[in-house]
Amino acid sequence: MRVTFPAMQRGRFRARLADGPQDLAAARALRTRAFRTARPDADAFDDACAHVLIEETATGGLVCCFRMLVLQGGSELGQSYSAQFYDLAALQDFDGRMVELGRFCIDPDLHDPDILRVAWAAMTAFVDSNDVGMLFGCSSFAGTQTEAYLDAFAMLKARHLAPKRWLPRVKAPDVFRFAARLRRKPDAKKAMLRMPPLLKTYLMMGGWVSDHAVVDHQMNTLHVFTGVEIGAIPDARKRLLRALG
Repeated sequence: MRVTFPAMQRGRFRARLADGPQDLAAARALRTRAFRTARPDADAFDDACAHVLIEETATGGLVCCFRMLVLQGGSELGQSYSAQFYDLAALQDFDGRMVELGRFCIDPDLHDPDILRVAWAAMTAFVDSNDVGMLFGCSSFAGTQTEAYLDAFAMLKARHLAPKRWLPRVKAPDVFRFAARLRRKPDAKKAMLRMPPLLKTYLMMGGWVSDHAVVDHQMNTLHVFTGVEIGAIPDARKRLLRALG
C-alpha cells in the first residue's frame, strides 16, 4: 500500500521518507555501522518496507533510520521479519492495520536525545495518518550473553509480558526463556540502565514483550518480540508524542 508520511522538523533534526536508491543505500550504510555487521546490512525485507530517515537539518547528514512494513491485519503476519523467529499464531486474529518497525538505529557517535524524540514523533504522525492499530517488532539487546541483562529480563517478566491472547510462542532454535527460568526480583535501577532505549519507549507507551528472548547469532543480539496496541497507549503519553511533532 502507499503510505502517508508527513515530513517534520524539530530543532536540529528532520524526518522524511526515503526516496530512491541513494537514500536506501545511506540507510543501509548507517545500519551496517550501527549494528557492526561484517557484511552490508541488507535483506529481502528492505524492498517491501518504507524507510524513515532522520537527518541533521543543517548538513543533511543521516543520524537515524528505521523501516516500516505495513500489514492490513494479523492474517498477513507471515510476511513480517519477526515471523522468522516467533510463532505469531495468537496475533493472527488481530483486526486492524499493523506496522512492523525494524532496523531502528542511531549513529553510534551521537548521543542527542532529540534524535529519538523526533523518530517517535515521526512514527506517531505516521500512526495517526494511516489508522494503525498495532506497532510491533524485535527489540534488541547488544550481544548474545544473558548475564548482563538479568535484571532487565526480570523486569520484563514482572511487569511487561504480553497478554495471553497475543503471546508469541517459541519458534527459533536458540532462545532464553526468561519468564520460565528467572526467579529473581528485579533491581529497577539496574534493569532500566540495561534496557535498550527503543524498548524503553515501547514500554512507556504500554507495550509488552514475548516471554522469551531469541539468541540471534547472525546479528549478535538477544531480542524480544515487542508490541503496543495504539488504542491502549495512555492519553498523557499520546499527547506528549504528538506535541513533539
